[in-house]
Amino acid sequence: MQPPPAGLPAVPEKAAALHPRRATINWLDVLFLFFLAGLAVIPPINEWHKQITLLAIGFVQLFEGQIVARVPGRGRAYVVLIKIALASLLIAHTGEQVAINSSYYPIYYIPIITAAVYFGPWGSLFWTFLSAAAYCSYLFPALAEFSLEESDLVELATRILFFFFIGVIVNRLVIQYRREAERSHAAAEALAETNRQLENAQAEARRSERLAALGQMSAGLAHEIRNPLGVIKGSAEMLQQKVEGTNPLASEMAEYIYSEVNRLSSFVTRFLDFARPEKLALARSSITEILDRALDNVRERYPDARVVVMRDYEPDIPEIFVDAQLCESAFTNLIQNAYEAMGAPGGDLRVSATEENEKLQDGIAIRIEDTGPGIPAELREQIFNPFVTTKKTGTGLGLSIVSKVVDEHHGSIRIERGSKGGTRFVI
Repeated sequence: MQPPPAGLPAVPEKAAALHPRRATINWLDVLFLFFLAGLAVIPPINEWHKQITLLAIGFVQLFEGQIVARVPGRGRAYVVLIKIALASLLIAHTGEQVAINSSYYPIYYIPIITAAVYFGPWGSLFWTFLSAAAYCSYLFPALAEFSLEESDLVELATRILFFFFIGVIVNRLVIQYRREAERSHAAAEALAETNRQLENAQAEARRSERLAALGQMSAGLAHEIRNPLGVIKGSAEMLQQKVEGTNPLASEMAEYIYSEVNRLSSFVTRFLDFARPEKLALARSSITEILDRALDNVRERYPDARVVVMRDYEPDIPEIFVDAQLCESAFTNLIQNAYEAMGAPGGDLRVSATEENEKLQDGIAIRIEDTGPGIPAELREQIFNPFVTTKKTGTGLGLSIVSKVVDEHHGSIRIERGSKGGTRFVI
């Protein structure tokens, strides 16, 4: 990042991220060049040392940012030293009879203001003192030829005091500007975080509304489907008993009907679990014990899976009021999804539980992370909706039920990209 031209406060890095500077020359640089051009046409015009010095000052001003960037740490000090040297050289070639009488002495304001921008109060005073010393150094050759009157001392003291006055004022303005920029940056970060939380809350509210509306509509539909399924299942059983041993083809068809009805009935049961309002049986429970039971359930279901389970539980996590059975079911669903996502090659499954007192009151954050292929970004918003699934044979209700359980416990659930490219569920 290039520093601003002399006289302008440097924007802190964090604030500069909000208002990045362009690499092109800004209008203040152009104005500074016009100022130097004005000095160039003021007598003595034919003094070529003066013109070259002014040109060098303009060159340093334009490329100040590159100098500071190429020499980090000391670049700022080098820039101030170069400007003091050039200012002294200009004074030496523009004084009448003696250099200290030069009316160009305000040129020292340039290094003083640059130092006030780059350094703190003590640094600014040091460089102002050095500039004043460089200017006063021309007093010694003058004393060899001329005597110093009281009025001359007053004039010299006035000029030196103005050096320090300019340095202190500019440094104070720069410090105040930086403080305001930091406060603005902090406020912008807080606002961005608030907006992110608001977007998450709105997304969860929309999801909850969709789930609630669909649940109300589907409850009656599921009940209506269940009744004829019972009749079909009973008829298939009777048909299989009647034709068993006499008509193998009819018996086989009856068995197909019976198995498919069972599969459909299981789907309807899960649909009712999603649609039915749950009455939570709240009791003080240990989240880590519930997680362990869920992990054991899935391990028994997939005994040959090549999954390395890593438990990362924060010690002394307090017990909280939850419905242990529903939470175990939700965790089992998420862990089972992780096993299925990693498939035959297997992978790593990390399950962590930490206390989040800063963000939640008496809250526990649970993270279940796998190393599978992950969930596409475009599906992360809809993945908790019913019938949305990435599995070829999935019903799309598992994560909807998990989301419903979490909502009923006044919690939140979100999906993140895992550290190794998989999926991380944060509850």
